[in-house]
Amino acid sequence: MRTTKAVRLPAAAAALAALALLSACSGGSGQPDEQAAHSSAPPQAQAQANQVVDGLPGMPPVLDPHDVYAADRPNNLSPVVKGFPSLVYVPNTNSDTVSVIDPKTYRVIRTVRVGRQPQHVVPSWDMKTLWVNNDLGNSLTPIDPKTGRVGKPVAVHDPYNLYFTPDGKYAIVMASQDRALVFRDAHTMKTVKSLPVTCYGVNHADFSLDGRYFIVSCEFSGEVLKVDTEKMEVLRQEKLPFHGAMPQDVKMSPDGKLFYIADMMADGLWILDGDRFTKPTLLHTGKGAHGLYVSRDSRVMYISNRGEGTISVFDFAQHRLTDKWRLPGGGSPDMGGVSADGKVLWLSGRYNSEVYAIDTGTGRELARIHVGSGPHGLAVYPQPGRYSLGHTGVFR
Repeated sequence: MRTTKAVRLPAAAAALAALALLSACSGGSGQPDEQAAHSSAPPQAQAQANQVVDGLPGMPPVLDPHDVYAADRPNNLSPVVKGFPSLVYVPNTNSDTVSVIDPKTYRVIRTVRVGRQPQHVVPSWDMKTLWVNNDLGNSLTPIDPKTGRVGKPVAVHDPYNLYFTPDGKYAIVMASQDRALVFRDAHTMKTVKSLPVTCYGVNHADFSLDGRYFIVSCEFSGEVLKVDTEKMEVLRQEKLPFHGAMPQDVKMSPDGKLFYIADMMADGLWILDGDRFTKPTLLHTGKGAHGLYVSRDSRVMYISNRGEGTISVFDFAQHRLTDKWRLPGGGSPDMGGVSADGKVLWLSGRYNSEVYAIDTGTGRELARIHVGSGPHGLAVYPQPGRYSLGHTGVFR
């Protein structure tokens, strides 16, 4: 994932290199402005990072090669999203609606009618739009997170999930039933390339530290893919070493060395070296392991175990589980995100028509909020970071 360079740039050259990268990332439709994309990184730190990480052309510079989540610190909001109301958007797959929750009162303040079977609410790369993935409705419904205005749906076939390339050029539709990764213009959503795959059920992904490849889970065939971002080609494809494996969410370690893949049938995490793509190892977390969320200090990862109503806590530095939180009375914790201040983990209750708010300091349940039927990939918005890689909010 990381390409090291031995060349040391003189100060003037480093400044020019940083300036060139800023210019490359500030133009074009769907791109955040220069200040927004780089607001968290002092120029000196950016130049230093550029000497270490040979990133995908056009990708904003890596702030810290030892912590890919360095821009996601508590309340470190981009100028693009400052002033946006803090809300929780919950797609209800069986109700064809999105419930909007006020995180201060824990109450649903609005219900929005969208297309058929909304699966995820996805922040756009430039963080200016929330896209509701209407899977069976074959459309994306845009929501303006600043005003709450719901726009005209865009025709997109089989949009189970949605990601964005780190350079902001393309949206990647996880067309699960169509068995394809569809690269589209990140702003217009026009198809650029449809990449057929031979696995079943492409659903979740995450990008390498340098953005040059990404790992994709295929839930129905128990496989994982390694895809070249720039060439839009599958590099590797492997079957997970567990009969009946059903991989779900994918997250990278802060140092960019490992990928973690939740598996709801293997009841744990697959730990994969993305660069070498060798045989992964399995860490048991709990029944129905599903969603993965990194804390605001990059120290731990929260794992939702949907089949047993628990959340496991994984310590990156210790490389082990350090805690398990149980929802009182059980539940079905699924997908979600961490609040901007890092104090609350929000998760949908997939089979219970509810949403859980959990204190990240104690693991205590703060609230259960009744929503529509089949709540799935909820988005907490806004969140810290410079740009979005998609899903329910993967920010860098």
